[in-house]
Amino acid sequence: MTAAPPRHGAPHNGPVFFEEEPPPKRRKTGRWVLGGFAVLVVLGLLASLTYLFVLQRSYNENVTHFPSAEDGQSSVFPPEEERPADDDALNILLLGSDSGGGSGDNENLPRVPGGGRSDTMMLVHIPESRDAVSVISIPRDLWVEIPGGYGWHKVNAGLALGGGQGPGLTVATIESLFDVRVDHVAAIDMLGFAGLVDSMGGVTVNSPMAFTAQNGMSFAEGPQHMTSEQALAFVRERKAFPTGDLQRIQNQQTFIRAVIDQAATPSTLSNPVRVNEMVGTFAQHLITDEELDAGAAASLAWSARGAVNNMQFTTLPTAGNGYSADGQWIFYQDTEAIAAMSQHMKDGTLADYLSQ
Repeated sequence: MTAAPPRHGAPHNGPVFFEEEPPPKRRKTGRWVLGGFAVLVVLGLLASLTYLFVLQRSYNENVTHFPSAEDGQSSVFPPEEERPADDDALNILLLGSDSGGGSGDNENLPRVPGGGRSDTMMLVHIPESRDAVSVISIPRDLWVEIPGGYGWHKVNAGLALGGGQGPGLTVATIESLFDVRVDHVAAIDMLGFAGLVDSMGGVTVNSPMAFTAQNGMSFAEGPQHMTSEQALAFVRERKAFPTGDLQRIQNQQTFIRAVIDQAATPSTLSNPVRVNEMVGTFAQHLITDEELDAGAAASLAWSARGAVNNMQFTTLPTAGNGYSADGQWIFYQDTEAIAAMSQHMKDGTLADYLSQ
């Protein structure tokens, strides 16, 4: 018998024991993959190459933007009066999706996790100094209050509760959780993800452990070269691990770092055909807010060009796990850790905080 989980928001002073997450009621083979990290790669490529104009055109011709909501308002951001104060830091919310639009059955926006639930959610923080990039992975089962009177749900439920109108409710949830403004939102589906790996000729990933995925693919501990099919299995798998989604998050972060390191090598950057293919492939499966066009992306990447050597990945701490009143397996919030991260983001010192 496992110990009773801590109450919501309670400090957790002892070790956290993770029980295996119950399997979903319905199998969702081949769905939901890592999303959004494409923006990190594309931003760097757009800013660092001499043939910038060609890449900007390729990006702009292929990228899609979130449509406006039915009432003509933004489907991406909450009303201004409900948002945290703006500052000179940049926060980008990255979401995972698939070519069908999500894990639910009633999606009505192409390639947008509007009616389903995103299994991958990351908040990228770039301070005003533009000298660091901090990527915070948010566990999909984190129990949070959804703004607008929706009550308490898993953090990824905002996409479904928003009724297919876009990520606005999810943005409101993340802004409420961290008390910082989300400046941009990007989602990528698995076709763009697989296409990038193919255009790179595969990617070498340093797997933190050996495991066999549900589809039968086996991965050894240590560096190994992966095709797009192998990479998809690597970043999707969670059932093979005692800590479930937490280990999947670590694998995703390991994979992202490998892709960025390989994409930034001189051999890649000096090959205009390959780079143009990478940008065009990703952009076809990338959907962003309207302001994140090629010009904005290039400007952002250029201002933060020195931060690639100071990129950190972390997973938002939790205060243990348990079950909600309606029987959902959840992670409780570590409110002290979230408050500390929020303050360091506001102070521009998150990178120093995470390095400690």
